[in-house]
Amino acid sequence: MGKLISKGWRRREARVVMLGLDLAGKSTLLYRLKSSRAMETCPTVGFNVESLRTPCGMPFTLWDVGGQSSLRASWPHYLEDTNILIFVLDSTDMARLPEALEALEEALGHPSLAGVPVLLLANKQEVPGAMAPAELGQRLQRGLLMGHPWVLRGCSALTGQGLQEALGVLGELLRGAGLRSPSPEQPVIVPAERRQALG
Repeated sequence: MGKLISKGWRRREARVVMLGLDLAGKSTLLYRLKSSRAMETCPTVGFNVESLRTPCGMPFTLWDVGGQSSLRASWPHYLEDTNILIFVLDSTDMARLPEALEALEEALGHPSLAGVPVLLLANKQEVPGAMAPAELGQRLQRGLLMGHPWVLRGCSALTGQGLQEALGVLGELLRGAGLRSPSPEQPVIVPAERRQALG
């Protein structure tokens, strides 16, 4: 069903798909971006979709797809014509990090995502003890992700921390611009051609 619905949106505005495990905070992120305030959400069954704009005014459609294990088999139906993949990680749930990275790897294996830039959001940074983006980034430098330009940003869907910056990076990715910075506090884009050096 997602594939059929997606065809109606094709070419009207950029298509951004947001994936991640359940409870990572995807829907909270979506509605924080939409309304600039935190909203209580329930685990998504199926998908949520909203039309948004980057700070530079670029329109895009953000698809928030449910992340429960029983729903991940449907992820490929939402990936056709994707311009950017957002993958949300729960910075406080290290026990499920291997599961999250496996889910990311599986998604990146879909033919529709070949070469598509990836924006990784390390959510829940407001929680004491959350893994810092710099540390998390070290664990991400492997597998199929190395074949994509990618950016890692820390954020908090609850407080809004880092979300405007993430939107700005999203706008740069949609324009095809390359950003590099050695600072873990800034966007880190790893071009695909550097994958062997980092692997």
